[in-house]
Amino acid sequence: MKIRLPSADGRVVDYVVQRPEPIVSPSGASFNRVAYAAAHVVVDPSQAWEPWSGAPAIDWDKTLAFRSYLYGLGFQVAEAMDTAQRGMGLGWQGAAELIRRSVAHARQIPGADLACGAGTDQLDDSRPHSLSEVIAAYKEQFEVVESAGGRAIMTASRALCAAARSADDYQNVYDAVIAGSRDKIVLHWLGEAFDASLAGYWGSQDVRTAMTTVLHIIRLHAGKIEGIKISLLNAEYERELRAQLPDGVKMYTGDDFNYGDLIAGDSTGISHALLGIFDPIAPVAAKALGLLAKQDLEGYRAAIDPTVALSRELFRAPTQYYKAGVVFLAWLNGHQDHFSMAGGMESARSVQHFAEVFRMADQAGVLIRPELAVQRMAHFLSVRAGV
Repeated sequence: MKIRLPSADGRVVDYVVQRPEPIVSPSGASFNRVAYAAAHVVVDPSQAWEPWSGAPAIDWDKTLAFRSYLYGLGFQVAEAMDTAQRGMGLGWQGAAELIRRSVAHARQIPGADLACGAGTDQLDDSRPHSLSEVIAAYKEQFEVVESAGGRAIMTASRALCAAARSADDYQNVYDAVIAGSRDKIVLHWLGEAFDASLAGYWGSQDVRTAMTTVLHIIRLHAGKIEGIKISLLNAEYERELRAQLPDGVKMYTGDDFNYGDLIAGDSTGISHALLGIFDPIAPVAAKALGLLAKQDLEGYRAAIDPTVALSRELFRAPTQYYKAGVVFLAWLNGHQDHFSMAGGMESARSVQHFAEVFRMADQAGVLIRPELAVQRMAHFLSVRAGV
């Protein structure tokens, strides 16, 4: 199969699809790493809603069907996270409904497991908030997650970052929220590449000083912390923190640039995973993790390494726009019938970017229905670029 694609120099050239046959997804894979896939949300563009409102109309059937797909591949789901456009198209009310529906849906699927993002995004970013308001907001969201029967991922808080004046302020907030949680939680350190308003999280612009603060919090509450996800796009920082975690506390890589190496592990240990990139590369990642569980490191690397190149393109700066590529690939692969997103995020990347994503997804074996992907890519280029 051939398709004409824009190139980096502005020309339109023929591209021959390297993997023209449909890909059979693995099922029931057994992993030796905990693997959370942070899943996207499918909106319903046939309904009347304002794309920039933070309250999209959600296609619940398609949204939950995609989660069934992830469970079937062996993944756990990280629900209502950054990949679901929390704070970038999906507001708290929609996220709360997503959490309730997803937890209820998971109960109907044998072996399905998920954890849900709980933060403070119901607070108005345009005005300052006290630490007590931040604590109350966290507790409100924890209550939604826990009353639905879910476990919480304590996501980084823009309001806390704005309100805190020292590392002690972070510790006081985290102490109060963790102490009140009913179950073990996952902490979440999201770097400023993903959200500039989180710069200086944990009370310092210096990463190693911030690491000291979060390690102190983890050690104080080790019995109530399942693990920590770190998304700094820096493998060395993750390895340093990983080596210092208390026994029983997992490192969940959120590094969409270096996850292949970090999951494989080295002399400093291994990372489990909580990744947005698992959404678009799910079948290939499931295959790779299954091979890793069989101690087939060569097979793991052969499967996972091409996806890392794709991920670096999807998550390139401005990194927060990576969701556009995630949903684009979901559309190409037939998981939804349109390329529309909350917040109008489908417009966040260039045609050249989407063309490169198509090429790299093909080369990584991520296009599970190549004929459909070619048809949809050609239609997209006709509408968006007149190709």
